[in-house]
Amino acid sequence: MLDLGSAASAIDLLTSSAAAWIYLIPGLMVGLVFGSMPGISITMAMAIFLPLTLYMDFLPAIIFLTSIYTGAGFGGSVPAVLMNIPGTSSAVATTFDGYPMARAGRHNEALGVALASSVIGTLSSYVLLLFLIVPVSAVVLKLGPLEMFAIAVWGLLLLGSLSGTSMARGLLAGTFGVLLGTIGMNTAGYIRGTMGVPWLLDGVPTIPAMMGLLAASQLLNLINTTYLIENEDDRKISFSAIIGGVRLAVSHPAIIFRGATIGAIIGAIPGVGSSISNLISYSETKRNAPDADSFGKGNPKGVIAAEAANSSSEGGAMATMFALGIPGGGATAILLAAFAMHNIIGGPQFIAQNKDIVYTIIFSNVIQAVCLLFVGLLFVYVAASIVRVPLRFLIPSVLAVSTFGAYAITNSLAGPITLYVFALIGWGMMRYDYPVAAAVVGLLLGSLLEQNLIRTLQISRGEIGYLLDRPGAMLILALMIGSLALTSLGNYRRARKARRAAKSDPGAIPQKP
Repeated sequence: MLDLGSAASAIDLLTSSAAAWIYLIPGLMVGLVFGSMPGISITMAMAIFLPLTLYMDFLPAIIFLTSIYTGAGFGGSVPAVLMNIPGTSSAVATTFDGYPMARAGRHNEALGVALASSVIGTLSSYVLLLFLIVPVSAVVLKLGPLEMFAIAVWGLLLLGSLSGTSMARGLLAGTFGVLLGTIGMNTAGYIRGTMGVPWLLDGVPTIPAMMGLLAASQLLNLINTTYLIENEDDRKISFSAIIGGVRLAVSHPAIIFRGATIGAIIGAIPGVGSSISNLISYSETKRNAPDADSFGKGNPKGVIAAEAANSSSEGGAMATMFALGIPGGGATAILLAAFAMHNIIGGPQFIAQNKDIVYTIIFSNVIQAVCLLFVGLLFVYVAASIVRVPLRFLIPSVLAVSTFGAYAITNSLAGPITLYVFALIGWGMMRYDYPVAAAVVGLLLGSLLEQNLIRTLQISRGEIGYLLDRPGAMLILALMIGSLALTSLGNYRRARKARRAAKSDPGAIPQKP
């Protein structure tokens, strides 16, 4: 529960140092710009600016770094909407409906929807964190490799419901991605699929491969197109349309609340985070929507669900970092490093001994989320101008930025080579109607699935009875089975409704379920 005394101390600390807030807006802008650049991850952006915080006091340093974190969380959705290129792995589901909206001339609305969903999702996660940080951290501490494996399997099985009209093609593409994710040396010391290439021992470079599958392949597909939006009238930049998108997102509070809850819970699990939470949120929203057939074709509800979940994952990851001293991902690892630079050590005793500092960081992040709405409006208004750039300039520019980003990630030619190899693979998958996003998610989950399966087998010694001793894993499996059963039931009902409509109107063209 909320400690009023510590909360009052946190407010006093925040209001006593006006200089600390000087770094908030620059931090948000850095996060937005870096997050929107293909290949430049949130972790890389924070790592670049980490040395600067050594010369700051603790509060300005943390406000600056967390502002970058908050800004980059939304920044990844901008290229996802405008160019079908997720700026971060957590923005994959945003491309499903954001990009079709942009291609239909609704780019302003899509960006407004993404911004509002991200802001409200971030706010919701920190409000939940404020009241639930202790019980959430206690639950996370009890999660073992079996529970992590179950969540990863759930994310993989979701691919069938996110893959358009063919579940088989989606699962096949996802399996292909998982196989790619298992290339290299695993935790048991076995080497697979490296073909004698030394830089594959650590596995396929994930971010360059993802950029190739989703970004470069899409650009290759647009070579014979003049503009991202072909209709000149639809290429206008409209601030009122962006505001309209904000209002549209606010009009769906149930979707935002569901996405924020899923994101905060899944985001608190180390190593899982927003890469899966946005998929689960998208899938659940699609399953509960009466217009489920329009998802993947430009339905703003899909953007709302994905952005609310991936942004709220930030609060969940911070809960794990505060309570356990365990980074939920690269960004929170950078924050732990910043804590250590200022002689503050995270861990199980951190909350009990420094509750006022915890509340200070949470309150500052709430303020950052509010500021993100206004800074983000200006940013997306400028960023939306990309639809007016001819593709003969845009394609080589984005490919060049992606190439430099891929090289920066691996610090070798392995990054650019991976980028272009997977660009061709992605183009081939699009050519033969296999969902590229499914392969990307499989790639992201491949190593997670294998590592946690190996650990589970080592702990259980292969005994199936071990499952009965893990009620958390059984609950996750029950939720997974229930979710998939409800999805199948929804698909069956829609198919039956379509057949009835076709019988009542023989001249109508039956719609695929």
